[in-house]
Amino acid sequence: MLVDLYDVISRRRDVRAQFTGAPMPPGVLERVLAAAHAAPSVGLSQPWDFIVIESIRTRRAFHDHVEAERAIFAATLTADQAARFTPIKIDGVLESTLSVVVTYDPRRGAPAVLGRHAIADTGLYSVCLAIENLWLAATAEGLGVGWVSFYREQVVRGLLGIPAGIRPVAWLCLGPVTHHEVVPDLERHNWAYRRVLRQAIHHERWQPAGPVDGEPADGGPAMPR
Repeated sequence: MLVDLYDVISRRRDVRAQFTGAPMPPGVLERVLAAAHAAPSVGLSQPWDFIVIESIRTRRAFHDHVEAERAIFAATLTADQAARFTPIKIDGVLESTLSVVVTYDPRRGAPAVLGRHAIADTGLYSVCLAIENLWLAATAEGLGVGWVSFYREQVVRGLLGIPAGIRPVAWLCLGPVTHHEVVPDLERHNWAYRRVLRQAIHHERWQPAGPVDGEPADGGPAMPR
């Protein structure tokens, strides 16, 4: 089981283009959401909710908004950045089987949320832990998850009837996929690169980053070996 956990973590990817649109196998969605709901939370507040969206009309309306935000972002890029960004697919909203929007309610358990008095964002961190649980469970089930972030919160709130004060933290595309890419999309498109672990580890105190065995400090592509 330990090996299986590490394998799932290594296989997890942010899926865009590999969704098949096939129906979810019976019981899988419930298991994935149960895994998300089992996440730790500050003060046992469980400040998350999950909105399951199957309506193609709703998803198309959201997709139109995402495309508009993509155009706004693209307009800020240099010519070189724009050339690299153009082929990158940023969502699988229409191709995936369904979507799950994960929300954050800061009033859950308030006013005395044990452990939140000094760090207000611990509630938001808790929601992110639930999202990671969902993502890993979906990967273990052979499903793909794509986190869409090209949206304005007020638009999603209006589209889904989310009350004021509750934040839509993540719009997740979910469903069966043809495969999980070995190399993340943004690396394959030369947009961004992962740092090696040793560049992220500090001992005792913060230390300036530096190249490690040929890897650049800025997170660029590794030097040839």
